[in-house]
Amino acid sequence: MIDVERIRGDFPIFERKIKGKKLVYLDSTATSQRPRQVTEAVKRFEESKNANVARSIHTLAEEATAEYEGAREKTAKFVNSKKKEIIFTRNTTESLNLIMRGYGKFIKEGDKIVTTIMEHHSNFVPWQQLAKMKKAEFEIIDIDGDGKLKEDELDKIKGAKLFAFSAVSNVLGTVNEVKKLCKIAKDEGAVSVVDGAQSVPGMPTDVKDIDCDFLAFSGHKMLAPFGIGVLYGREKLLEEMDPFLYGSEMIKKVDKETAVWNELPYKFEAGTPPVGEAVGLGAAIDYLNDIGMENIRKHEEELADKLLKTVGEMDGVRFFGPKNADKRAGVLAFEIEGIHPHDIAALLDEEGIAIRTGHHCAMPLHLRIGMPGGTNRAGAYIYNSTEEIDYLAENLGKIIKMLRG
Repeated sequence: MIDVERIRGDFPIFERKIKGKKLVYLDSTATSQRPRQVTEAVKRFEESKNANVARSIHTLAEEATAEYEGAREKTAKFVNSKKKEIIFTRNTTESLNLIMRGYGKFIKEGDKIVTTIMEHHSNFVPWQQLAKMKKAEFEIIDIDGDGKLKEDELDKIKGAKLFAFSAVSNVLGTVNEVKKLCKIAKDEGAVSVVDGAQSVPGMPTDVKDIDCDFLAFSGHKMLAPFGIGVLYGREKLLEEMDPFLYGSEMIKKVDKETAVWNELPYKFEAGTPPVGEAVGLGAAIDYLNDIGMENIRKHEEELADKLLKTVGEMDGVRFFGPKNADKRAGVLAFEIEGIHPHDIAALLDEEGIAIRTGHHCAMPLHLRIGMPGGTNRAGAYIYNSTEEIDYLAENLGKIIKMLRG
């Protein structure tokens, strides 16, 4: 168990009132809040060690480089990879596009790319567009009524060159069997691309154990600042890939005619990197490790169970995704019949409750589940309590009564 009240004390934003009410932040699926330990680590760096990395031999530059590479080392340990296999990007979207641009040269006309209907646009559109550019096949695995990937459609992976899928759906909350899916891909000779934006912040992640080829995730969903993302890539594949951007430290040697790329991971880190943001990511990883990822996962399951048993069982409410908490993350997308999602969100905001509305960057999925206008989404994290879920349900009940009469 984790001590929610102690954790909340580390987050200054929870001292704020929203329209005179206590802030109940249930939008962590979009972005998490930041603890003092993270913001203070960034501030210390900016006030005492601010300099560009790998450029100079003066003290500040060497200290900045040590901080930056220290964050990479922490990140590698966090997902159990080699340090050189960790590429810093701006976000999950950039990480996935880096794979598309760098590995895309290996996709030929007639090859098959496979993804799923539950994907965030960032793990759907790049592959859709790559397939168009290369005249490759583009296959999509469907979901069943419980929001899980259809077992009888996994054979679409057969003969694929690349299989891209989410570890956890940002709408359905479905926790996919990543290790199993990566094995299917490997057995079929397909490269596996895992979108870990929703999984890495809330559960243990071991790239060696799941045996994926690529894993992408973002710092801002796991207590770190905006502007820092991570791409894990298998060393052999990264070596074979072309750079995504050109210039600055991604070059080892250049003359009028030729250029030689730097070694990993710098080959994929053109330009001045997000040093302060990386420092923040390192501090966020320290914070999460102190709590324990297994404990965080148990807490999310408890919150998911509470969401299912309160909001999910309300009259007039239809939720999407698995019906069991152990099969989902701490997020619940739902609709209230006859009430527009924006109206619900606006009225909840009056009570200090922050939820998400819309398509959540997953339009194909919303069309699939018959919700072209979008859904409401409550996303809980380490600083949320079951009492806050009760408060959400209580206010949803008031909204239903008020708008339905």
